[in-house]
Amino acid sequence: MEKNLKIVFMGTPDFAVPSLQVLVENGYNVVGVITAPDKPAGRGRKLQSSPVKQYAESVGLHIMQPTNLKNEAFQQELKALEVDLQIVVAFRMLPEAVWDMPRIGTFNLHGSLLPDYRGAAPINWAIINGEKVTGVTTFFLQHEIDTGDVILQQEEPILEEDTVGDVYGRLMQVGGELVLKTVQLVEKGDYETTPQKIVGEPKMAPKIFKETCKVDFSKDTATVYNFIRGLSPYPAAWTEILGKTYKLFKVSKVYDATLEANADGFVTDNKSYFYIKTADGFISVDEWQMQGKKRMELKAFLLGTKF
Repeated sequence: MEKNLKIVFMGTPDFAVPSLQVLVENGYNVVGVITAPDKPAGRGRKLQSSPVKQYAESVGLHIMQPTNLKNEAFQQELKALEVDLQIVVAFRMLPEAVWDMPRIGTFNLHGSLLPDYRGAAPINWAIINGEKVTGVTTFFLQHEIDTGDVILQQEEPILEEDTVGDVYGRLMQVGGELVLKTVQLVEKGDYETTPQKIVGEPKMAPKIFKETCKVDFSKDTATVYNFIRGLSPYPAAWTEILGKTYKLFKVSKVYDATLEANADGFVTDNKSYFYIKTADGFISVDEWQMQGKKRMELKAFLLGTKF
C-alpha cells in the first residue's frame, strides 16, 4: 500500500473545488495546488482569484499560478516537490514534461463517460444531443487529449428538464467522490485500467463559441429544446427577434396545431406567453434576456417590452 502520497492538484473553476476539498477533508497530503493566474473581473476590473485558489488559500495550501507551464523555473519548482501523483480537474492542457513528472502519473477527471464526448464542453454537448445519461471518468493522461486509460467511471442521469447548469452542479459533487475513490485505489495499488475503445461514430465535445449558439428554429421542437437547455445558463443560446438580440434560458415544448405564427415566426399575447415557431411545433420562451439587460421571467419581461 502507498502511504502518505504526495499529491499536486491542478484546477481552476468551481467545478474543481469539490475534488480538492474531498482530498483535504480526508487527510491527503496535497503539497501543491496549480491554478490559473488572477484575472481582472467586474466593472472595477479588480484582480480576482479562481475558485480553486480561494479554497486553497482558506486551508493554507501551497499555491502556484504559472502563466506558462513550459517555463523552466516553474517546472523546477514542481520537480522539487517530488510528487507521487498529480490530479487534474478542469485545467488547461499540460505539456508532457509536466504530466509525466510524478512517479505514479497524472490522472484527469472528465465530465463524460469516455470515450464519448472528448473535448472542452462535454456536459453541454451531451444535453444538446439529447442524451439520457452522462457521467464522469478518471483516466491517466497520455499524449492525445482525453484518450488515456480509464480508471473509474460513474453514471449520472440527465432529466428531461435539466439544463447544463443542473447537470454541471451534480457532476461537480459526483466528480469529487470519484476522485476520492480513484486516489484510494491508487493508494492501495489495487486498480486496473481499461483502454478506451470507440465503437461506431465518435461523439465529440468541441469548444463552444458565441456564433455557434444561435438557435436554428427551422429544426424540430425537441432539437431546439435540447439545444437551448444545453447552453443554459452559460454561454446561453440566442436569437434575433425584430432586429434585437435575446438570450434564451428557460423554455418548454408546445405542440398545438391550432396555433398560427405571424410573419416573424412567433405568437404572443404580450402578457403571459411567447411562442416561437419550429419545424413541428413551438418553443415557449419562459425566461430570457435582452442584450444589455437583466435576465427575467417572461411575464416581468413583457411588462416592459411589447411585440
